[in-house]
Amino acid sequence: MNKNITNSVVYVGVDDKTLDLFEGQYPVPNGMAYNSYVILDEKITVMDGVDERAVDEWLDNVEKALDGKKPEYIVVQHLEPDHSAGVSSFIAKYPDVKVVANAQIFRMATQFGIEVAEDKKVTVKEGDTLDLGSHKLNFVMAPMVHWPEVMMTYESSEKILFAADAFGKFGTLDTDEDWACEARRYYFNICGKFGPQVSAVLAKADALDIEIICSLHGPILTENLEYYINLYKTWAAYDVEAEGVFVVYASMHGNTAKAAELLKEELLAQGCKKVAMHDLARDMFSEAIEDAFKYGKLVLASPTYETELMPIVSMFLHDLEHKNYQKRKVGFIQNGTWAPMSGKFMKAGFEKLSDITFCDTMVTIKSTVSDANKEEIKQLAKEILAD
Repeated sequence: MNKNITNSVVYVGVDDKTLDLFEGQYPVPNGMAYNSYVILDEKITVMDGVDERAVDEWLDNVEKALDGKKPEYIVVQHLEPDHSAGVSSFIAKYPDVKVVANAQIFRMATQFGIEVAEDKKVTVKEGDTLDLGSHKLNFVMAPMVHWPEVMMTYESSEKILFAADAFGKFGTLDTDEDWACEARRYYFNICGKFGPQVSAVLAKADALDIEIICSLHGPILTENLEYYINLYKTWAAYDVEAEGVFVVYASMHGNTAKAAELLKEELLAQGCKKVAMHDLARDMFSEAIEDAFKYGKLVLASPTYETELMPIVSMFLHDLEHKNYQKRKVGFIQNGTWAPMSGKFMKAGFEKLSDITFCDTMVTIKSTVSDANKEEIKQLAKEILAD
């Protein structure tokens, strides 16, 4: 798919609608876009490659954009295989091309089977500039966003930020959907662990006059860039994006699920404007991670399972810890027939995290919800909603 982003920058990426799992774990019902760009100038430059699933189509797109000309450079900003798998094929097709990358990328490239002759390497570092003619590329190192070798590239004449994986989202370019939802799910599951590093790069971006953001996934952003950048700042700082309560649960025989539903009803009755709810065993797990970070208040409900937590709840807690979950208010509903213990384990999981406020009331169900439990649920709702 070729289209002009500007008169001299052409999109040559590929939409992949056959992919079911991104990184082998995140469902992508609307597929994935592998973005690549050609800058047409005195020294024609290709920005990044694509996944091996799309190499042939990408090379065809590049050839059409070149229209018989030869590329001077290919810039490799990120070595993850969904962007670098086609680089070797590109070098084979255009043997005179020079590869522009930082030292870390060149050190790691051979691990992905990418061999670059020494006289074809252009090694860049923070603040370096590459003159293409009327376009000038300025390189911004972005380590751990979300791999250690990542860099971004700012083209100053047209004020374009080639942002590597930042500002990307799940879904193909022709998918008609809200950017924020799938960008948020993408960010917290892929980059959420690295908030401080993302914040550091955003601070660098503040010094740039940006009119277009070209990510390696998702749409090219050309309008209302402040909205996207501010969302990223919120996410990177682990701040609360939206007011509301996230109720997340697992349930063996449906009784814990009923308690979660009663809590949702009570929260709405007490004036909560938004209650999001997820069944960890049935709903998309990566969406549960997304909503945990979107809202400032969370209630986790779980039965006791073999004197511990249900495995899916343990996995949820592990992921929150791994993604640096923080700055939130949390409550619990535990269930158990003879020895309810899940609350203890849930709380212990959150005690490992930073800046977590706990509700005093822990709802303890013995098998099924009792009248006393209903009163506890009312009290928990009151506490979670209190500022």
